[in-house]
Amino acid sequence: MSVDEVDGVVVEDAGWEVDPGDEPGKAILATVGRQLKTWREARGMSAAEFGGLTGYGEDMIRKLERGDRIPRPEFLDRADTVLDANGLVAEMRQDTAEVRYPKPIRDLAKLEGRAVEFSMYTNFDVHGLLQTEEFSRAMMENWRPMYRPEQLERYLAARESRRAVLRRTPRPEFSFIQEEVSLRRPIGGRMVLRRQLEHLLEVSELPNVSIQVMPTERATPPGSTGVIELLKFGDGTAVGRMDGDFGGRPVSDPKRLRLLDLRYGIIRSVALTPAESRDFIEQLLGET
Repeated sequence: MSVDEVDGVVVEDAGWEVDPGDEPGKAILATVGRQLKTWREARGMSAAEFGGLTGYGEDMIRKLERGDRIPRPEFLDRADTVLDANGLVAEMRQDTAEVRYPKPIRDLAKLEGRAVEFSMYTNFDVHGLLQTEEFSRAMMENWRPMYRPEQLERYLAARESRRAVLRRTPRPEFSFIQEEVSLRRPIGGRMVLRRQLEHLLEVSELPNVSIQVMPTERATPPGSTGVIELLKFGDGTAVGRMDGDFGGRPVSDPKRLRLLDLRYGIIRSVALTPAESRDFIEQLLGET
């Protein structure tokens, strides 16, 4: 996470960088920035004075007003109080909420927000919707090329936000299939893995979530070449993808979706049942 310095004191950065190619996001941030500047000038404050009252440097305030940075919600709350805006500045959190996350993740989150049925097969890693925050952090810290601190925090926040879909109302139906190897790899160390396994057991108790384990000893299923993800919507449409097929890109063509559905169904039939999978995860927990 990047930092700024005010009167010799290091404080948390007021915002994240917007993706260079995110034109819709840039337009939103430009509007928010102009409004911040208008409010500040209407109160007769210089950028330096405003920064001092909100706990940030003048340079950061000018970046926010130019739309070069994505304001954090806590900054907008603080700015609202300093500017005596009666909630009008704080309300801009709604405008910046989606822009906080990289555009590909925003697009995925929108699809997940519409879906009524999720089918997810993961062969190497624990699926992102099932990960704990510390497990996600350990995974992302090991990726190469390395994320900058700001990028890491942004991606972690995006993943945490997406996980809320598990408890959305009305609740979608979730089917997760995890390869055994993904539950044995001690990413982040043994204690991080233990807490991840405990989290899987906790999530598996949700009435709308099914978690199944594919034991390594089982014959190679028809999806072992990569991840399969299928999202089905209330209007009967769907979107899906599979690593190593269709270029890894999302598809909505009924013929391709039928193929993914067939593969997923076969994998699901070969995997342990949800009850057997819980016993298996508890056994792994005892060994960890």
